[in-house]
Amino acid sequence: MSTTITAPAKTTPASTPAVTLPKPATVFKNLLRADLTTQWRNRRATFLVLLIPAVILISWKGLIPKFGSAFVLANCITVGLNAIGLMGYTNSIARDRDKGVFQRLRITPAPRWTIMVSRLTVQLLMIAIVTTILFIVGYQVDHIVMQPSGYALAFCVAVAGGAVYLSLGQVIVGLIHNAETVNVVTRLVYFIFIMVGMFGSLGMLGDAINKVSNWSPYGTVERILADALNNVWTSTTTMALLATIGYTFLFTIIGIRFFRWQSSK
Repeated sequence: MSTTITAPAKTTPASTPAVTLPKPATVFKNLLRADLTTQWRNRRATFLVLLIPAVILISWKGLIPKFGSAFVLANCITVGLNAIGLMGYTNSIARDRDKGVFQRLRITPAPRWTIMVSRLTVQLLMIAIVTTILFIVGYQVDHIVMQPSGYALAFCVAVAGGAVYLSLGQVIVGLIHNAETVNVVTRLVYFIFIMVGMFGSLGMLGDAINKVSNWSPYGTVERILADALNNVWTSTTTMALLATIGYTFLFTIIGIRFFRWQSSK
């Protein structure tokens, strides 16, 4: 009697369910919503960023007959851009890095570029808000009236000028990895920019400092803003714009090169 041996039936392994990663656009949208919520919760800091240039604009009302409306308004907008890039963006990046926010985001499907672009988008929105409010304060309090085309061009230039201080803030947070030290350095740099840039442009610190101030990141941004408000564009304005772009490019390279996602404690 022969025995028939049958081979065991082949078992098909259970298919592993496919993992669907969210689209970068969806990730960016969620990150942007979270960053906007955080910005709203820190509205006291936002108010201080707006308060400083607004107070300077009101207190400089007496300088308008001597230096012109565009010069005064351009300086105040430049101070506001400084505050956004140095006091706002830099300190928020340093604080979140110190708390490990970036480390947690890096283990998510979120691409790295979406993390930083989302934060930069919030700061660009802040630049637009601060610039618009300073236009309104200048009109209502200082009675500064410019042509609509001047306002439009200055608004675009403010966004380009704000990129200088955002990239400079990226340099600071890239080279310095301790949040407390970043906070101290940004305040110091902000103070130096205001003192040297603002008073240097007024000619109160001598001719040498005046020339240095005119071609510093403060001076070039102030120049293109003032010329935009006046609806004039000269070769000097073009040189100032090229210098502004050059500063932004240089600061961006350095800031990205040395940036660390984790704080060194």
